[in-house]
Amino acid sequence: MSILINKDTKVVVSGITGREGTFHSGQMLAYGTQVVAGVTPGKGGQTWTSACGTYTVPVFDTVKEAVDATGANAHFVVVPPRFAAESIVEGAASGVELIVCITDGIPQQDMVTATDYIKRTKGVKVIGSNCPGLLSVDQAKIGIIPQNIFTAGPVGLVSRSGTMTYEIVDALTRAGIGQTSAVGIGGDPILGMRFVDVLAEFEKDPETKVVVMVGEIGGSDEEAGAEFIKTMTKPVIGFIGGRSAPPGKRMGHAGAIVSGNSGSAESKIEALNAAGVPVADSTSEIPGLVKEALAKLG
Repeated sequence: MSILINKDTKVVVSGITGREGTFHSGQMLAYGTQVVAGVTPGKGGQTWTSACGTYTVPVFDTVKEAVDATGANAHFVVVPPRFAAESIVEGAASGVELIVCITDGIPQQDMVTATDYIKRTKGVKVIGSNCPGLLSVDQAKIGIIPQNIFTAGPVGLVSRSGTMTYEIVDALTRAGIGQTSAVGIGGDPILGMRFVDVLAEFEKDPETKVVVMVGEIGGSDEEAGAEFIKTMTKPVIGFIGGRSAPPGKRMGHAGAIVSGNSGSAESKIEALNAAGVPVADSTSEIPGLVKEALAKLG
């Protein structure tokens, strides 16, 4: 099983003819994802070819044209920051069910406008911006997550950090623990899906037996996630990055900043512990905690 995407997901890529769009679209196709169309304004009617020359897809001027022609139900946004929020809105207006935006540095006012539109559009989920996307093992991938570190198994992962996602998935695989899906929600202050939303997806997935939740300093998403975990039937393992960050200094992500008592690692760990979640002190401890949780499940 998987969450959010599977073998039947059809993806249209905005920015497919650019360098990053070309590379990551090729990687997605190589993993088996159905990339059915690309969008680059002014290049409609052309054909995109992957760098290896193996794959070709039609290019359209708008997302709506691409969706109408191909039946795509997912939209991958890999365009420059000044165009990204508009591309998210364009995808939502086209009728797709899922939008994944990896673009970093989108102006916050633009994202406020885009997320407000999304809230008023029923039936569409957004992952990002400034995120690595998601991968469902042996099903599909949308984004930049490296597929070679995954193996099939019972663990789902949701994370604010892309690099920690890769590190932890690789550690699980090396420890002989496979995964169902991994979702990187991103580290910007204004996001689409948050911990609560992805945890709910894993709770519904019958193949996911244990969930790993990877947070970081800044904001209150982890605390909200901890409250939801109290309602879950599946065990959750936690990790919080940025414990040594000084207050008032942004660390990496735009949302990774501690202001006063808000957003500290201590408050997040306390909330997770109160929800019965063991929180690893380092990423290397996570496979052991996952094994303990799986053993308790029998």
